[in-house]
Amino acid sequence: MLGHHGGMRRAIPLALQLLAMQVAIVLATLVCAGLLAVRVQEQQIRETYAGRVLTMARSLAAAPAVQEAYRSEDPSQTLQPLAEVVRGSAGAEFVVFTDRSGIRYSHPEPTEIGRRVSTDPSVALAGGEFVGTETGTLGSSLRAKVPVRDATKRVVGVVSVGVLESRLSADLADVIPSLVAWLTAAAFLGVVGAVLVTRLVRRRIFGLEPEEIGELLQTRDAMLHGVREGVVALDARGRLALVNDEAMRLLDLTSDPTGRPASEVLEAHDLLPFAVSPKNLSDQLVLSGERLLVVNSTAARVGDREVGRVLTLRDRTELFDALRALDGQRNITDALRAQAHEFSNNLHVVSGLIDLGRHDEAVQFIQRVGGGSGTTYGAALREVEDASVAAALVTKSATARERGVSFRLDPDSEVLDGAGNDVITIIGNLVDNAIDSTGPGGSVDVLVRHTVADGVEIRVSDDGPGVPPELRGRIFETGITTKAPTRDHHGRGIGLALVSRIVARRAGDISVVERPGGGAVFTVRLPASAAAHGKAGRQEVAG
Repeated sequence: MLGHHGGMRRAIPLALQLLAMQVAIVLATLVCAGLLAVRVQEQQIRETYAGRVLTMARSLAAAPAVQEAYRSEDPSQTLQPLAEVVRGSAGAEFVVFTDRSGIRYSHPEPTEIGRRVSTDPSVALAGGEFVGTETGTLGSSLRAKVPVRDATKRVVGVVSVGVLESRLSADLADVIPSLVAWLTAAAFLGVVGAVLVTRLVRRRIFGLEPEEIGELLQTRDAMLHGVREGVVALDARGRLALVNDEAMRLLDLTSDPTGRPASEVLEAHDLLPFAVSPKNLSDQLVLSGERLLVVNSTAARVGDREVGRVLTLRDRTELFDALRALDGQRNITDALRAQAHEFSNNLHVVSGLIDLGRHDEAVQFIQRVGGGSGTTYGAALREVEDASVAAALVTKSATARERGVSFRLDPDSEVLDGAGNDVITIIGNLVDNAIDSTGPGGSVDVLVRHTVADGVEIRVSDDGPGVPPELRGRIFETGITTKAPTRDHHGRGIGLALVSRIVARRAGDISVVERPGGGAVFTVRLPASAAAHGKAGRQEVAG
């Protein structure tokens, strides 16, 4: 680890560590291979000499001249010259013939003839063959002992043929230089390969050290999980590679879905089409559950190769409320501008009457134009105990009045305290849709009944153009609307879809029918068990 102070040790670079480890592995492997090769070569040399001396001993034991010599009065006169000739021509260190008592008939040193052998001849005298290393008068040697038999197959003596161990060592020493040369060449190639592999690895990791890579990963995770925008990354196999904290919140996920197929996680949130789309998609509105999300889908590429796909999610619910409120304020501003113009005209009339001295007529005109604004819902609100619902109804009534729409709250309305946020969301969306649909000069009627036994019934009707019969079965789907999109209205086809999902979550029902005389009537019923519980924090979304 890099030190922050001059006295701290500096970490060995990764490239040097990799090179050192690879060189150590190569050298250790070659040393082991070399030792094994020397062992195998030594064994082969020993086996070769063992086979040679055994073959020589067998040939001599079966030779007719040897058989005849053993039947003579002085076998040594025949066997000693024969042994020396064979020893010189075959490259053996010694060829020794003995009788049954182990007394030598031949030996490279003539003074040893007639003496007993210094090694044990019992195996051969018993009729067996012996091959092994023993130490005799000439030193340590690899020897073969074979019995000599007469015509009756009786053992009459032993022939021993051997080579010194020093010759085996010399033969092995002759092989070692070439073996070392090969191993050195292999070591050189191994080191060169290690250098190339180290350079390749370093290039692949962009010259970063392990600490830097770890810091980058930690920083990346911290940044991705800290941003206030949902990020969902998929690999090339369609599995989730990363889901940050904001995406977990927006998708209401309780456990990390990393590694699971995208179809298992995203389909329930209407996001699967964005994950499998071959095209990049920008700023697409999606109603995921009861949240309005803005989704972007982009292919993730490394060079020219596509390695996955990245989805970004932004919660537009609050932003959509602000845009909807802005639309309402623009409509109200237009209405106020018209009213101000009308009010200015009325002031001119009053001023003219006063200038003409027709004061009584001026008073009557003021009473006529100023006394007609009354509310049509005041009495009905007395039965609305829930303050949030009452405030929502008052707000929607004011919006309707400013936009020139007649708003009427049914006198039979009755809402107990604790209706819940879901009821407020449903009322807000249905009333906003009705006001937008009917337009200036239209009327909107609202009925809200809330009882412990029957739950909540919300009915909103308007005298607008209504819902075409062919759309009534699809009007609650996302993106379906009877209103044409304009510059000042955002996200058409969202509000009714949200209402439908809230109703489905609460196990209620929703319907739309034609209003007598023209228009539409939307009716929502929530069961009593679900009516008293609203999901906190839900925002109103109108479409």
